[in-house]
Amino acid sequence: TQVGSYMFGIVVEKVFDTEEIVVKPVSRILKGLSCYSGNTILGDGSVIMILDPNGIANANSGVTASHDESLYADGQDGVSSEATAMLVFKAGSDAPKAVPLGLVARIEEIDVADVEHVDGQIVVQYRGHLMPLLMLSDGYALREKGPQPVLVFADRDRAIGLVAEEIIDIVEADVDIEIRGVRDGTIGTAVIAGKSTELIDAAHYMRGACIDWFDVQRERGMGDNESKSILLVDDSSFFRNLLCPILESAGYEVTQADNGENGLKMAQSGKSFDIIISDLEMPVLDGFGFVDKLRQTPGFKDKPVFALSSHASPKDIERCREAGFSSHVEKLDRETLLGLLSQSFGDSEVKEVA
Repeated sequence: TQVGSYMFGIVVEKVFDTEEIVVKPVSRILKGLSCYSGNTILGDGSVIMILDPNGIANANSGVTASHDESLYADGQDGVSSEATAMLVFKAGSDAPKAVPLGLVARIEEIDVADVEHVDGQIVVQYRGHLMPLLMLSDGYALREKGPQPVLVFADRDRAIGLVAEEIIDIVEADVDIEIRGVRDGTIGTAVIAGKSTELIDAAHYMRGACIDWFDVQRERGMGDNESKSILLVDDSSFFRNLLCPILESAGYEVTQADNGENGLKMAQSGKSFDIIISDLEMPVLDGFGFVDKLRQTPGFKDKPVFALSSHASPKDIERCREAGFSSHVEKLDRETLLGLLSQSFGDSEVKEVA
């Protein structure tokens, strides 16, 4: 391989194959490992780390990669703390669509010849189960033959496939919804990578594919959560729109606040909340100021308060605990969040899993 004018060899034991893959960014907690540029999930479910020649060259010879160091001054690879990894794709029209990469279990290419039609649904046999395939619009159809890209959304042993025409890119961007969605299945429209992009509501399609999808979750130990109330504090309507369906589908009653100051007013108004989930980076009153004042509010001194953030380093987690948060959850880590909620409410079955 070659980095600038520096040429070197990487010693390996075996070369398996060449394959086109979609790169997922490494978790922020692994950002310090410069030898890796990302990871991918192969068709058999195995996770593969992707080597970064620039990082390897720098680590072994002092050669500096040819990027602009000023972009990395904040330690977050030139991306602000609220940036979200978005999978951008095309389906049904030329307008780009996007969904948070953290919600996508896998990106597959299925053979159209394997698709079956059962009881009015399009399905494919996938990992020992029938997986419904959904279209983003009525006018969109599968290709006549060959491979078809599919975004797989999974929860335990259930999965649905969202049919795509083309995977465009994975982009880390600040997502600001500028136009609210008017159609079912869309959260709204934002500018991503310089283009107007529709944000897809994954929860809508999960319900559309399996009417009892979320009912099954309740049967698995979440059915008693209807009486449990959560205050969700986040200035990003995008994240609130993503998290609310997840929490409500698990049976929780969710109240939203768009910043720390309004969240504090709701807590001080006399309404009782069982758990509070708060973003850290917010205008008006950030998460640290919010939890400090919340702990001084009668009835909230010992309430579980979860910090929600894009940062997940040990230093960030320790700072959250010192500030008064009960736990720290990385944004879009649905499994950890639901596990912590069940733990807090004494669900022993989920506690063992978490």
